[in-house]
Amino acid sequence: MNMKNTRYYLRSCAILLMLLFASTACEDYLDKAPEADITEKDVYGNFNSFQGFVEEMYNCIMDPDKGGAWNKYLFADETLNNKPYNFDYGNYWGHETYFYGKSATPTSTNPRDRRVWEYAWYAIRKANLALEKIEEEGLFEGTEEEKNHIKGQALFFRGWFYFEICRYWGGMPYITRVLDPTESLITDEFKRLNFQETAKLMAKDFRAAADLLPNHWDLSEPGQRTLGHNMDRINKFHALGYLGKALLYAASPMINEEATGTNAYDPTLSKQAAEAFGELLKLADETGIYKLQSWSTWTDNFWKINNLRPGGTECIMVPIIYDRGRVRWSALGATVPSSFGLNSGSDADVPTHNYTKNYAMANGLPIDDPESGFNPNDPWTGREPRFYKDIVIDGDNFSNISASEKYAQLYNGGRHRSQINPPSVTGYYCKRYNGMGPKFTVSIANGLQAYVPYLRLADIYLMYAEAVLFSSNGTPQSTSGNYTLTAEQALNVVRNRAQLPNLHAKYTATNDAFFEEIVRERAVELGYEGARFCDLRRWNRNGDPRYLDKTAIDFDRGPDGKPINISERVVVRRVAEKKHNWLPIQVKYTTLYEGFPQNPGW
Repeated sequence: MNMKNTRYYLRSCAILLMLLFASTACEDYLDKAPEADITEKDVYGNFNSFQGFVEEMYNCIMDPDKGGAWNKYLFADETLNNKPYNFDYGNYWGHETYFYGKSATPTSTNPRDRRVWEYAWYAIRKANLALEKIEEEGLFEGTEEEKNHIKGQALFFRGWFYFEICRYWGGMPYITRVLDPTESLITDEFKRLNFQETAKLMAKDFRAAADLLPNHWDLSEPGQRTLGHNMDRINKFHALGYLGKALLYAASPMINEEATGTNAYDPTLSKQAAEAFGELLKLADETGIYKLQSWSTWTDNFWKINNLRPGGTECIMVPIIYDRGRVRWSALGATVPSSFGLNSGSDADVPTHNYTKNYAMANGLPIDDPESGFNPNDPWTGREPRFYKDIVIDGDNFSNISASEKYAQLYNGGRHRSQINPPSVTGYYCKRYNGMGPKFTVSIANGLQAYVPYLRLADIYLMYAEAVLFSSNGTPQSTSGNYTLTAEQALNVVRNRAQLPNLHAKYTATNDAFFEEIVRERAVELGYEGARFCDLRRWNRNGDPRYLDKTAIDFDRGPDGKPINISERVVVRRVAEKKHNWLPIQVKYTTLYEGFPQNPGW
């Protein structure tokens, strides 16, 4: 955003941010400010200046693991830390430097300033203002394509920021206009909707956005101004992906039970979700704009060295880079051993042993399958390739920092298990966002770029398989009707990329068996990406005993380097009751006006 637009926005935001309870850091100018002579025509009159206004919506996107020096963002059963997780004890009031607690200041270049709640409401107000001004007669002068780009982005962001709020706190009033700060909020327009009702309105915005936006900005005339730098700009794939995702969430058992009392998928919404994903996948096939990374470059989705941007050809939506240096002091610093000298020594976020059980054997069978060949006395031999890409196990050559840090010592009494502070509390480390390996050095760490994807093509394939399965009369052998792949084939696309064979027939013989493989495949392929917490909740499985225990593996190292005297130890049993379907809303917001109730149980 240029300085003129910024000044105008700061002057006017006192009235722009009255959307419900959005926080604001804007100034009130008591005297006439120098920018008072700037007109709406200056701001909204042409594509360049209007796009500058839109850019602040991009700057409201939360970077999941960089909201603090390190902030927890994995709230299910994936990881443990040397510090207790509030969520593990059922305390969802803890904002964990992720959910709320900062006034919206989108001009800031510090990712630590951002939170989900405040920035989402800020962006929703901004989206509504953009949609009003783009249609105001005599204001915007530009081509129809330019207008569509502006309008499509605003529609997308209104839906997307509502999705970000609602996937944690549940349904909300869906405001589609610019509010007058003096009007009453005690009307039907401002009553809370349930998630399913809100998602249908998100879907309407995503559908409209998809119809307006280009396949990619590099291929559009307005995008030529920023040719080669349009990776983050919202396009048709973003809109179709979140159209399907909003509908799939709305169809899912927990959310359908809230709306209808039925703890099962809504087949109509599932079908609509499948068609949206099918449209996206067909477009990807036809254009080649997005495609799965090869197995050899799979980690490009998550991290790259030499300050290069990860994401490759597969990530559709990733966080905005506010400060490249934050990777060094957040994502990386909190997930490598403290003895590497790359962090403050206050965190050690590591995979749980229970979560590693989701990774199959190299033959593609889950480890609890009698035919898998899994040996509980030699648990890390013969596992699938993603296990070795993701998980550091005892004896791994995981750095080239120094002789003492070259090999992981995660056995009982080992250096990285008990001799450093903090140690690994589970017997593992995770490599997903730090690239630890034989070549890992401080120099590499200093130039590492790592970001948690919001949406990538592998997720689309897996959601497509799920949505097709739960459509009316759906089976693993069904399609969406507008795309050729069956649910089974879509799942196998992701498995095959990870060097695994197609699912064994025993897991495609029934819907129940196939769904369990979807659950497990999502746990592995989308591990540590923030999907698990939302998945378990929407499936009504957050309180399922299978996902409550967070465990460590204790063992000694045998003479041959193999683990011996292995035992699994429960470190914490997660507290997850019905009320934990949604996070509690801060009390100061639930008391603003009648018709905006607290979530059940809180």
